[in-house]
Amino acid sequence: MSGALDAGPGAPAIEARELSRRFGDFTAVDRVSFEVPRGEIFGYLGANGAGKSTTIRMLTGLLRPSGGTGRVAGHDLWKDPGR
Repeated sequence: MSGALDAGPGAPAIEARELSRRFGDFTAVDRVSFEVPRGEIFGYLGANGAGKSTTIRMLTGLLRPSGGTGRVAGHDLWKDPGR
């Protein structure tokens, strides 16, 4: 079965690069970047209103980023949402 985990043994499970989300003049997420290696447990912590839920919504495809890219299991969230 061909799938995202075929991206290579060193490919991260989740990758956020310069992810940003604006709502009008308000910037909820400002150029967030991180990687989560396969097999790792990852916690995403921050104060109320810091943009955690907005970031997760972008990484799950529920919310389109205003800028940057997100990849899950090697697939771009907006170029290949079905994967």
